[in-house]
Amino acid sequence: MGYRKFKGDFIFTGTALLASNNVLVTNEKGVVENIIDEKDAGNDIEVFEGIISPGFVNCHCHLELSHMKGLIEEKTGLVDFVLKVVTQRHFADEEILDAINNAENEMLQNGIIAVGDICNNTFTIAQKKQQRLAYYNFIETSGWLEELALVRFERSLSFYKDFETINSNTSLVPHAPYSVSEKLWQLLIPFFENKTITIHNQETAFEDELFLQASGDFIRMYQLMKIDNNSFRASGKSSLQTYFHKLKNAGNILLVHNTFSKEQDVQYAKETAQKNNQQMWWCLCPNANLYIENALPNLEMLIGNNCNMVIGTDSLASNHSLDILGEIKTLQQNLPFISTKQLLQWATLNGATALNMHDILGSFEKGKKPGVVLIDKTRSNEITALSKAVRIL
Repeated sequence: MGYRKFKGDFIFTGTALLASNNVLVTNEKGVVENIIDEKDAGNDIEVFEGIISPGFVNCHCHLELSHMKGLIEEKTGLVDFVLKVVTQRHFADEEILDAINNAENEMLQNGIIAVGDICNNTFTIAQKKQQRLAYYNFIETSGWLEELALVRFERSLSFYKDFETINSNTSLVPHAPYSVSEKLWQLLIPFFENKTITIHNQETAFEDELFLQASGDFIRMYQLMKIDNNSFRASGKSSLQTYFHKLKNAGNILLVHNTFSKEQDVQYAKETAQKNNQQMWWCLCPNANLYIENALPNLEMLIGNNCNMVIGTDSLASNHSLDILGEIKTLQQNLPFISTKQLLQWATLNGATALNMHDILGSFEKGKKPGVVLIDKTRSNEITALSKAVRIL
């Protein structure tokens, strides 16, 4: 079997940026052999301008909503966004499947190699059987009415079993604190054991308002959806501090969005996860946060608390593209003090670790097959507004 040799202005290994005298060596199938000095690499080196990186990991996506691109206007706020998704997501099967295929093509072209994908139905199974990308399938469960808990759970469990037949990287997960009843939580908890569990967390300020004092815009949502909310009692605590103990048996915890998370919640979650021997990850979807709420998480606070960070795109219903590099650019604009190395680690090795794929993906280590991506139009080791990511292996 032959070898391929890649040289760029820099090589990002997953944890470090190496200078241009280094050459990445893989076999023809993309399995990493080594990174060696150019003087020892011999002939047939493929030379590129830009940063060579492992493939990106998109830790939060809703591939099944790809047909909704452009349907929902920007900056509606989360409640109206959710209402529009619920009422407008129903299209002909053929249109949905075609949009899923196109969205996966887009992710491939943008250098994404693995996806943490939210699933409320089985529309994406046929696409995923092609194994063009690695997927961790999060089978999402929701239902605020206690009397519907068993019906909702059994439906999601049937989807879970369907996905598990094609991929063992499958978990049964709660949608969000404001959409899962106590009875439904109790049905889900046994399925968290040693799994990666994800949840939409504090995506709007109204989420905390609901749990602190049973008020805010979610009350309007329940009324519009004709959901009886009379049995709900506020905990007097933040959303995160109300539900987080229910995740104590999970292996990895992946909190998504965190747009309105406060420092006391971050510290509480980190301390609780540490006591439970859990790995915990904070997923940033900045372009979706701007699209829906026109707000970003307190990034400096999250970094200052040494949070393990990963990156997602959310869905085409809430974003203009499925492009991890586009998310990095938005973070870079809002975090000018953060290094390219740090941002790329969030997008590669951290993401692979959060999805339990770090034995194969996320870094250029011998025996791994993480994909090879070129980030072009860089300025020295800096990503620019003109940079694009291209999968070269």
